[in-house]
Amino acid sequence: MRSQTDTQMDKYTVLHAVSRGTFFERLCHLYMKTGDYIDMENLEKRKPCYVKIFLSDARNQYPQLLKSQLWTEYLCNIPHTIVEQPPLNNSKISLLIKTSDTAKRGVFTSLRLTEEEAAGKDAYAQTVLLFDKYIALAKEKGMKLTANCIRTWLYISDIDTNYQAVVNARNDVFEREGMAATGHSITSTGIEGNTWVPGALVAIDFLSVPDVKDDDKFYLEAPDKLGRAADYGVAFERGIRLKEPAGYRFYLSGTASIDPEGNVVYPDDVKKQTGRLLENIGALLSSGGATMNDIRYFVIYLRDLSDFAEVDKFMGMVFPYTPRIILEAKVCRPGWLIEMECVAEAELNPNRSLEIFTSKM
Repeated sequence: MRSQTDTQMDKYTVLHAVSRGTFFERLCHLYMKTGDYIDMENLEKRKPCYVKIFLSDARNQYPQLLKSQLWTEYLCNIPHTIVEQPPLNNSKISLLIKTSDTAKRGVFTSLRLTEEEAAGKDAYAQTVLLFDKYIALAKEKGMKLTANCIRTWLYISDIDTNYQAVVNARNDVFEREGMAATGHSITSTGIEGNTWVPGALVAIDFLSVPDVKDDDKFYLEAPDKLGRAADYGVAFERGIRLKEPAGYRFYLSGTASIDPEGNVVYPDDVKKQTGRLLENIGALLSSGGATMNDIRYFVIYLRDLSDFAEVDKFMGMVFPYTPRIILEAKVCRPGWLIEMECVAEAELNPNRSLEIFTSKM
C-alpha cells in the first residue's frame, strides 16, 4: 500500500499519548509530541487545518484539556472536534491531525448542546435542535444544508437505545428541508459517542463546502456489495467523491459488514466482518475511480474492546503505512462488531487502473 510520503493533497496523522501515568502527564507528553510534529510539518510548508480529539472520559478530562498547554498553544486555534470515544491503545487521549499546504474549501462546524439546551429533551428533539442550529449558522454564511453540507458525524449516547430516534429526527429534518427533491442525502457516520455535557444525548459535526457545485459531487454506490441506506429508511449516502482543483477527495460513511439487502454478514465473527467491510469500501471507492491505495486514514470503531488486538494486527499487515485509530464505540446495529470510515484522495487521471479489495481472511 502507498506510503504517506507519496504525493498527496493533504496529510493525516494519528498521535497518541503514552499509555501510563495521570491524564495530566499524558497531556504533557502529547504536548511535546504535537509540537514536534507541527514543527516538522511547518518545514514542509504544511499547516494544521483540522484536529479530532478523542477522549476516554470526557466529563473528567475535558476541563483538564482546556487548561493544558496542548490546548492553549496548539489545538484551540485549529478547527476541532472533541468526543468521548476511548482509544483502545490505553492512551486516554489521541489526536487525528490534518495538515495541508493549500487553502481549504471545507468548513468544519462542531455543535454540542449546553446543559440547559439538553434538559428535558429526548434524542429526537436534541437532534432536531442541532440540525436547526447548523441550518441557521449556514444561512448566515450563504450556505444551505441541502447544497453545501458534504459530510456529517452524529455522536449518540447509548446508541442501542437512542439510534432510531436520531434517525427519525434526521429523516424528518431532511424531508422538511427538501432533501428528497435532490435525490441524494449526505454522507454520514452515526456512532456511539459522548460529550462532557450532562443530559446531552446527541452531538453532530458538519463538514460544509461554501462554493461546491452539483457537478463537483459524485455519489458512491456499489449495489452488488451493499444497498443504498435509503432503501431501508435511513437518510445518508454511502460515500461521496468531491472534485477539488488538485484532484478528487472521497468521503466514505461509516461502513460495516453488510450485504445488498441490508443484512449483517458474518455475525459474531469480527475478523470476517473486517474483511467484508473492507471489500465494501473497496467497491465504493472503485465506483468513483479510486483504489484502496488512495485511502489516507482509517477511523475504526469496535463494539467490544477485546477485539482490538486482532483487528489492529490485521490492519497493520494490510495497511502498514495508512494512519489508523481504533476506538471503543458501538455501531448502530448490535450485530455489527466493527465499523470503519475513511478519506481517500486521487489524482485527476481517467486512465488509472482500478482495484477492488478482496479479503484474504
